[in-house]
Amino acid sequence: MSGLLVIGDAVTDVVALHEAPVATGTDTAADIVVRPGGSGANTASWAAHLGADARILTRVGYDTGAWHIAELRRSGVRPHVLLDPAHPTAVVIAMVDMSGERSMLTNRGAGAHIGPADWDDGLLDGVGRLHISGYTLFAAPGLALVRLAVAAALARDVRISVDPASTGPLRAFGPERFLRETAGATTIIPNRDEALLLTGESDPATAAKALSARYGMAAVKLGASGALLAVAGRVVHRAPAAATRAVDSTGAGDAFAAGFLTALLDGNSPASALEAGCLAGAEAVARLGGRPLPGGGLAEVANSGTGEPLCSP
Repeated sequence: MSGLLVIGDAVTDVVALHEAPVATGTDTAADIVVRPGGSGANTASWAAHLGADARILTRVGYDTGAWHIAELRRSGVRPHVLLDPAHPTAVVIAMVDMSGERSMLTNRGAGAHIGPADWDDGLLDGVGRLHISGYTLFAAPGLALVRLAVAAALARDVRISVDPASTGPLRAFGPERFLRETAGATTIIPNRDEALLLTGESDPATAAKALSARYGMAAVKLGASGALLAVAGRVVHRAPAAATRAVDSTGAGDAFAAGFLTALLDGNSPASALEAGCLAGAEAVARLGGRPLPGGGLAEVANSGTGEPLCSP
């Protein structure tokens, strides 16, 4: 199997699981954990968990960078990680209710500063697919990096996939602009709301058809309703969600993308890959946090130093 290179964020996730609605101006009881996260890092970690040769290009901060590098390696990912001496690692506070749905407060930190200087064409050696987390496009340096990486991938006939990331920043960036900037991709992996926003449609199947007509293939995540696959303007497969007890939806879409892409890299049909994505997503929602393995504590790497400017195994 050829490798998967992910470009995206590594994030410190603070996950708060609360039974009662969050009360304004007072305390709300919650179970709170700190986990390594980030859409790109989660996808790479799940892909490695599923057997892929997974690599990631990301930027972390001076505060928790060593921990993130250690956790990526612990997950089996080959990390190409830039340590930013001027910015802390990105942080997301995810508030998760009893249905498993989450709301997020985000500080992109060092992740917003990844850029063209972080790129090297050698990152594509042995890579069969480049996967881009949409968050990377939402800051000017990251957008310039994506343009450079996409051009290099196209020159090597490396296939490109993209995950639109989140409706809030996607809306601010501009749906039409996003479609233009990711035109080199042959696969898009949005959730239902992102697919509707990108197309202006009100039905996910119609949106999937429109996106697949533009990109070639669209795998649309529908949460508890499973997923659907469209190729060249037609819906060709629908997959039900795998039965599971939802605990935390953090990272479920990232796990789906990893399952889908790993299956494609392994030579499976797109329909089989869609099923694999649903299975990985179901595994993700059954645990707290966005990674396949429980994260190690920050204290475990507190004395491990700042690491190298560019880290790989």
